[in-house]
Amino acid sequence: MTPDLQRLADSLRADLHPVRPLPSNVAIGAGLFAVFAGASLLGASMLGIHRLEIDAAVPVILAALAAVTCVSAMIPGSKRLVHPAALLTGGCLAMAALYAGLFHDYRTDAFVHQGIPCLRAGLILAAPTAIAIWLVLRRGFPVDRGAAGLAIGTLAGLAGLTVLELHCPNLRLPHIAVWHLAVVPIGAAASLVLFRLKS
Repeated sequence: MTPDLQRLADSLRADLHPVRPLPSNVAIGAGLFAVFAGASLLGASMLGIHRLEIDAAVPVILAALAAVTCVSAMIPGSKRLVHPAALLTGGCLAMAALYAGLFHDYRTDAFVHQGIPCLRAGLILAAPTAIAIWLVLRRGFPVDRGAAGLAIGTLAGLAGLTVLELHCPNLRLPHIAVWHLAVVPIGAAASLVLFRLKS
């Protein structure tokens, strides 16, 4: 090796420091699900839990899938169980179908007046949840920043939806299918935009 190359190699070696290895994918996914569960329970306890129905269990199942999707979106070359856009679309359609099967009160009086507070509460909870999710994933490297943003926003939106499912006593189908469910795509879209702006 020539003296110039040796000097270059020595200078590069001097800047190298050991790094802490990432936790396993299972540990990261469990951490993400813990963030979702903690945010959902904290938000619901702050607002008050008024009902426990099966429709509150489905976002929990979707959140487990979203946590796995977040992990794969942040690790280059990892296998993707489902694309975040497919998860968002399929999850919203599944929730809408579930609502249609469970709730049969179609009244729309005070639709906007009662809906805006629910939408606002869900989004207010989803925002800090998205930040907490990002803190868990911050050492990852999203090759597709749009997919990563969509996955994080979907998981955060599901936390907001779960809080509304536990808190809101309004069981009218239009209210739940529009105002509650809207938290998920709005949260996902906001996160997607933020991630794309940072790229």
